[in-house]
Amino acid sequence: MKILEHRALRGPNYFSRYPTIFMRLDIGELEQRPSDTVPGIVARLTELLPSLQEHRCSLGRPGGFLERLARGTWAGHVVEHVAIELQNLIGFSVGYGKTIDSYEAGVYNVVYRYRDEASGLAAGVEAVELVRCLFHGQEIDIQAIIDRLKAVRDAHMLGPSTAAIIAAAERRGIPFLRLSDDSSFLQLGHGHRQRRIQATVTCQTDLIGYSIADDKQWTKQLLGDAGIPVPRGEVCATIDDALEVARRLGYPVAVKPLIGNHGRGVSTNVEDDQALRDAFDIAARRHSSVIVEQCITGEDHRLLVINSQLVAAARRRPAHVIGDGSATLKALIDRANADPRRGVGHENLLTRIEVDEQSQRMLGQQCLSLESVIAKDEIVYLKPTANLSTGGTATDVTDDVHPEVRYTAERIARLVGLDIIGIDLLAETLTRPLEVQSAAVVEVNAGPGFRMHLSPTHGQGRDVGQPVIDMLFPDGDSDARIPIVAITGTNGKTTTVRLLSHLLRQVGRKVGMACTGTIEIDSHVIMRGDYSGPLAAAVVLREPTIECAVLEVARGGIMRRGLGFDACDVGVLLNIESDHLGEHDLYTLDELARCKTVVIDAVRPGGTAVLNADDPRVLAAQDWARGDSILFTLNPDSRAVRQHVHNQSVAFTVHQGSLVMRQGRVEAEITPVAEIPITFESHARFNVANALAASAAAYALGLSLADIRLGLNTFYPTPGQNPGRTNLIQVDGLKVLIDYGHNVPALEALAELVSALPAERRIGVASAPGNRRDEDLVALGAGLAAMLDVVILCETAPRGRAHGEVARLMRDGAASAPNACRAEVVMAESQAIERAFAEASDGDLLVLLIEDVAGTLERIKELAKRPFKASSDAPGGPPPKEGASEEKFAEHHAERQAPSHHASGGNPPC
Repeated sequence: MKILEHRALRGPNYFSRYPTIFMRLDIGELEQRPSDTVPGIVARLTELLPSLQEHRCSLGRPGGFLERLARGTWAGHVVEHVAIELQNLIGFSVGYGKTIDSYEAGVYNVVYRYRDEASGLAAGVEAVELVRCLFHGQEIDIQAIIDRLKAVRDAHMLGPSTAAIIAAAERRGIPFLRLSDDSSFLQLGHGHRQRRIQATVTCQTDLIGYSIADDKQWTKQLLGDAGIPVPRGEVCATIDDALEVARRLGYPVAVKPLIGNHGRGVSTNVEDDQALRDAFDIAARRHSSVIVEQCITGEDHRLLVINSQLVAAARRRPAHVIGDGSATLKALIDRANADPRRGVGHENLLTRIEVDEQSQRMLGQQCLSLESVIAKDEIVYLKPTANLSTGGTATDVTDDVHPEVRYTAERIARLVGLDIIGIDLLAETLTRPLEVQSAAVVEVNAGPGFRMHLSPTHGQGRDVGQPVIDMLFPDGDSDARIPIVAITGTNGKTTTVRLLSHLLRQVGRKVGMACTGTIEIDSHVIMRGDYSGPLAAAVVLREPTIECAVLEVARGGIMRRGLGFDACDVGVLLNIESDHLGEHDLYTLDELARCKTVVIDAVRPGGTAVLNADDPRVLAAQDWARGDSILFTLNPDSRAVRQHVHNQSVAFTVHQGSLVMRQGRVEAEITPVAEIPITFESHARFNVANALAASAAAYALGLSLADIRLGLNTFYPTPGQNPGRTNLIQVDGLKVLIDYGHNVPALEALAELVSALPAERRIGVASAPGNRRDEDLVALGAGLAAMLDVVILCETAPRGRAHGEVARLMRDGAASAPNACRAEVVMAESQAIERAFAEASDGDLLVLLIEDVAGTLERIKELAKRPFKASSDAPGGPPPKEGASEEKFAEHHAERQAPSHHASGGNPPC
């Protein structure tokens, strides 16, 4: 078997609404060997993975998968279930999966759910090898597989504290992004509503408070001056200073580094000078300054305060064993470590006990060795501190905290200035005030661990992640999210994204936009390129200033990586046309429609789906919408739209030359279509449809009809506002139309506009990506021939095809058209554009379907030898008044769009 593709789909995708792993698997010769031909396969797989008995599979009952296995199924299906179960065995609860035939014999698309991306991918690789060995009767070391997957899990999974906060966020529907693959640095929420955490340190954690907690002497001084009981002691730079302080305080003493955590370098109950020398040496390895302080008698307690409220308390005991009268100390430690609750690091409820230098020192103080036999019921402590990370245990005592102790803990949090603080308190009990017993605060902790409170060794676990989320997002679920608009379809995505962003900017929203061309943050271009996929969505949603995200979503991104976000507020589906068929196992328009419908399926309950009622496949996506639907149509008499409006739902359409909104019996005019610049006085019907879609999405986001009117009337088809999309420029007597029509439906839509533009001749430059089918490239060539008098074909992106093959197929199409035009091939786009300019003369129209928009604009500037002038006879702009000069008209036209220029960063029209 061979893995052809293997990747994580982040967010809703073609196969599931949840994050999944996609594997394209070639099972090779096993295509001829279903599972029922492998002797003993059910018994052997059950022996390796007994919990597979719980898999229901398509039969819908426990044992369903094993029944399928016995009756006969393909190796890819077995890989799916094994990958799922391997993840369960390392602690990730997953259950969803499916295996789908591809259009290629022996190749299957295997999809399964994951919780941790790295672990999910690794489980897939291990599953393929396990199933290969299973089908070939080879040995399988299942424990080695589990150990390798645990190593991946431990390297990438979130720690228990961070995981508790994320779990609380998920319960409230708050999205999160992992900002680093191998750390606990995460973003909760999106845009300007986001909050960030690093484990239990938050973006609200005070830096001064953090510094105080990190300096034990500073902490003692601050708390002692406020009347909080703290142990007496001093900071020492040398062993001689330490000996002097210890003799002054009187033994026993505690020794600890000035700065440290997790009890590292700490020694307690130091009883003489030699023990002090040893303890000082251990602490000095952690920090050059060492604290020597009085040793407080009492139990070790941890008080957790979040947002100035005590939320949990635990009594901790250092790592220890209890003798039975016959076993050696080493055997008792091994027995304790065999407890299934103990693991390495934070993988389990408890941590394994490791015998280190501090342990040896403590054993020496007790005159013990690892070979000593410990008397029955005798307790031997192996660590000086009660940290869980060194093998300690914890008992929940939250309900036993005296009100005065609670007040003291919350006061300490306010004094230090930390939003989340762990207070280490030595006290006989928490049931009485501190002043009536032996008690002292020995240190405070910024970024405290939650594990002892979440899953104490004894007592009730506390959900301490929830108070963190309530502190960071105090106003309910909605305060973590910004509105997300996802726009997809075959054609018109980029224009609709740019137009909607303009509408939102006009009303003062800070917009993050990603489309084919750029990523823009509040009108500033921050990246250039094709940003119509999930990586671009992540960039936008991480931006701390934006109030709304408008995202172009392309088919390729959905299939390769999923949407990249969990849900959107408005999903817009423009159209389903033949383009890119044959890629990613999408061979039919229905399969392409299912891919595009992912955006509608991702609309949140209460959100809005904006759908093109003129496209039957788009209209059918209404069945996937969980919220409201707004329809748009160029046909005001559409039966589907009439019924939709009759049901008091909203639709946008064109009536008597105006763009209108309908609901029930109400029809509200927004603006005459002829006054929307990108429609070129209604000749660009495709942009009329895009204007309807953008208007519907804006309405769903709460914009008024007046706001929509202003935005539509101030968005121009210029390189500044909509670069590379129907940009009409005049250079003396030559008109230049720049667009990005790279498929037959787009070309057919553009032809209506091209035919409406007066011209002596129509000369075009065009190319197409090589990842189209042969018949698509031939049809594109034929469409160009029908629209143009001369076409110059170039090649910009062969994408796996032989050099010149794309241009040849398009030329063949042009030659086969009934009204064949003159077709030339100039391979480089820049040279093809030069050839077109050389061919053109006054009165001609150049139609440039190109990628290098910026370079072409520079070339036009060179030709003009002066600033561009708006075309006075082109649809989309008012004609000059009688007797007015061309220069006056250009000035008038620039004045009309001045509000757009200032509001959204667009340039004046060329």
